[in-house]
Amino acid sequence: PESDPARARYRIGDNRKGTALSDSQASDLTLTLNEVSVRPIQTWVRTAARIDKTGKVLSAYVQSPEAGFVKVGQRVRAFSPESKSSMFQAWVTKVVPQTGGARVDVTLSSTGHPDSSNYVMEIVTVRGEFLSIPNEAIIEEGTKHVVYVQHQAGQYVPVEIQTGIQGELFTAVEKGLMEGEQVVS
Repeated sequence: PESDPARARYRIGDNRKGTALSDSQASDLTLTLNEVSVRPIQTWVRTAARIDKTGKVLSAYVQSPEAGFVKVGQRVRAFSPESKSSMFQAWVTKVVPQTGGARVDVTLSSTGHPDSSNYVMEIVTVRGEFLSIPNEAIIEEGTKHVVYVQHQAGQYVPVEIQTGIQGELFTAVEKGLMEGEQVVS
């Protein structure tokens, strides 16, 4: 709300009215409204791996703190550096804690490339549930992060936000937005 002094601190400049767009302008700009909400944030843990003699199991060492987010059953995609266009789907089948990290075994859904012993693994991990918005809604202005919030239909107000962890699709918001608000992307 306009009268909320904590919220007013994060507004950019003195423009309290924001930017107004007609429905046809919003349609031409393909504006999409996304609700600020609590949702899981996923990140990818990327690491080098070696394939075993069966051509089905990849093993890698993942350093801490990322190792703490890797769990059995998580989805993985893997590819050999020689054939980046051939992506293999896989799942984490074993996590063995070790000093400073963990050894991770991953089972491919099909047999890997016969000529490749080295792979890159991207393990999809859930970092937790956070108040968040889509990454594409955030505009970087120097060291500031700005989003446009729908004030009323067709009217969008720039708001400076403080961000937290950035995932593959969503970024956590620590200050500047409230759950239920609509941001533009």
